Amino acid sequence: MLSLILNDKNYFSELLRQVSLNYSKIGQLNQHYLDEFAHMTTIGKVIILGLTQEGGKFRPSDWAERLCGAVASYGPGRRIIFHPNVKLASHQGVKCVVIDASLEEDDEMLFEFLTDFADENNLQILRSAVFPIEE
Repeated sequence: MLSLILNDKNYFSELLRQVSLNYSKIGQLNQHYLDEFAHMTTIGKVIILGLTQEGGKFRPSDWAERLCGAVASYGPGRRIIFHPNVKLASHQGVKCVVIDASLEEDDEMLFEFLTDFADENNLQILRSAVFPIEE
């Protein structure tokens, strides 16, 4: 019986086809989990605080509104439409701009524009899984 199976080309070709399908499915699953992991690494918030690295209050006082306005668009009737991933907020009484971390992959140039603004003005940048930050 064993020699019959070993000599059966159809049996081996079917076996090889099944093994190939299984490896293909494993590869697809692995890619799915890799994609999910990549998405997980960008979940969170990047928070630009209105405080300098030295702890001083950043001026002008409407800097956050200006920055959010700079990345906004205008709709019908000249109504401002703020970017869905860039929000004006306050943290412990300090104005801040909260950026969804997914923007780093979705619109790298916009993300760099915002973080470069913070770097050039010596502002504090925090990363957090959520906003408001739980203390």
